[in-house]
Amino acid sequence: MNIMGKRYWFFGLSLAIIIPGMIFLAIGGLHPAIDFTGGSLLQLQFTSGRAPQPAAVEQAMSRLGIAGSTVQTVGSDSIAIQAQQMDTTTKDKVVKAISAQFGAATVSQFQSVGPALGSEVAQRAAEAVALAAVAITLYITYAFRRVANAQRFGIAAVVAMIHDVCVVIGVEAILGHFLGWQADSLFLTALLTVIGFSVHDTIVVFDRIRENELTYKRVPFETIVNHSVVQTLDRSINTSLTVLLTLLALALFGGETTRHFVLILLVGMASGTYSSIFNAAAILVVWENREWHTWFRRRSAQPAAS
Repeated sequence: MNIMGKRYWFFGLSLAIIIPGMIFLAIGGLHPAIDFTGGSLLQLQFTSGRAPQPAAVEQAMSRLGIAGSTVQTVGSDSIAIQAQQMDTTTKDKVVKAISAQFGAATVSQFQSVGPALGSEVAQRAAEAVALAAVAITLYITYAFRRVANAQRFGIAAVVAMIHDVCVVIGVEAILGHFLGWQADSLFLTALLTVIGFSVHDTIVVFDRIRENELTYKRVPFETIVNHSVVQTLDRSINTSLTVLLTLLALALFGGETTRHFVLILLVGMASGTYSSIFNAAAILVVWENREWHTWFRRRSAQPAAS
């Protein structure tokens, strides 16, 4: 099975997945929740068992003088209102007005986050990802010090990790555009989990490459990498499938409040498995062969047939 021989097909597939997400990210960006922007989240459950239409609730909020609020249904009997900062008096006023217009409702959840805290969360998240990338590069370089060009393994693992981050953020941007999903602290948790899973799976493949490179010293590097990927293919896919099937069950039958988190994890885990097998190892081959020297080189003219 010549997986490395088709490495540019796998690179192309990755670009085909990432580019649409980056386009939506550039157009509309992510839709940050109050965890990052600051504001209040009010979740109401209606005793009638039927939630009103979000647009009607947004109009009611505007009449109360609370502009710019967004409303989403949660299940069949609840709504979640995200609005500007509300104190207890304003919250009680909103609950009373909505209950009078749409039927009796009780407060299931109410929380407020200041804009300073939201900005701090976003900054700390970016710092955590940057620190993780540096730490991963240094650790893998040290762990693979017995093979030549050990730093390449660390850098390739980080590139594969960035691939997964781009896939997750792109999918979030698309879902935010079409479904109005917002990036909250659970999204950040899912993203950090995906980063850890991506590196874990990549190291499994890299470790087999290291073992084979030390054993078969006269075999071409591309052959060693391909053989190593084939050896770990079943293990990687089977291990990932157990996680993916569990997440799929949670997405289908779990609660509405965790569905966003689970779907992001599902996308990220699938991307992590793909990048570890088909991208991270292929990057090592491209680097070893220095193939970028031929990417933009024009092919020499073929001699005319006599």
